[in-house]
Amino acid sequence: ELGWPDSIPYLDRPPSPLEFYREWVSPNKPCIIRNAISHWPALKKWTSAYLREVVGPKVVSVAVTPNGYADAVFQDRFVMPEERQMPFMDFLDIVEKKVTSPNVFYVQKQCSNLTEEFPELVCDVQPDIPWMSEALGKKPDAVNFWLGESAAVTSLHKDHYENLYCVVSGEKYFLLHPPSDRPFIPYELYQPATYHVSEDGSFEIVDDKTAEKVPWIPLDPLNPDLELYPEYAQTKPLQCTVKAGEMLYLPSLWFHHVQQSHGCIAVNYWYDMEYDIKYSYYQLLDCLTKTVKML
Repeated sequence: ELGWPDSIPYLDRPPSPLEFYREWVSPNKPCIIRNAISHWPALKKWTSAYLREVVGPKVVSVAVTPNGYADAVFQDRFVMPEERQMPFMDFLDIVEKKVTSPNVFYVQKQCSNLTEEFPELVCDVQPDIPWMSEALGKKPDAVNFWLGESAAVTSLHKDHYENLYCVVSGEKYFLLHPPSDRPFIPYELYQPATYHVSEDGSFEIVDDKTAEKVPWIPLDPLNPDLELYPEYAQTKPLQCTVKAGEMLYLPSLWFHHVQQSHGCIAVNYWYDMEYDIKYSYYQLLDCLTKTVKML
């Protein structure tokens, strides 16, 4: 009834700024765009050998977890990864399985880590997406670089950004929910905590007792516990695969759960959303959902 598609539509070319804003941003609908990044040198250049040569010994931030879930609910905590500083070439050794580790490693630090930690690679992509910047009248708040193991999973969540997610190599697997599914998606408050490595190499979970509790989604959409969360059965998730050379437009406030092929490389552009009537409608829906659950 709200006009959400049954599957994610494809565009064969980048749209004009006006077309994109009118057909996709304004109605808050996702799409996959082909031939939008085909001119990027990164599509051919970003081999393991090239990354070793260009970034190599540089120390970068790597998220390390025992189970592949960073920023996710575990043991009744909202647990964040250990942020390990390590040479990029050592990280590549792990991804390429030249070195074995029982843990899961993922370059996934946001806050524009492409421009902040990997400026050597920016010239192989773009500092922004020109037609998106023109459509929104602004530059991206952040440009992020992603590279990791197939075991690394992004738990179900939403962002206050218009997201252009570009896959350079490999594949990304998205499970999406529109904002209108909010009444059927559980949120609970959790004590924030962080994984810390003990002297014997095992992980312990250390609470951040000074921080406020974090609202997060405890449900795994790939294996939902419908006895515990029966309302989730009323949702209609969309699933899509974004392949190398393709770009996913992920609208603001859409819930998403992400997996990837091993060693997948991606770059995404976060544009701040407009806090307009769509945001007001979402906030109303969110408040009504919380109120009904309290009755």
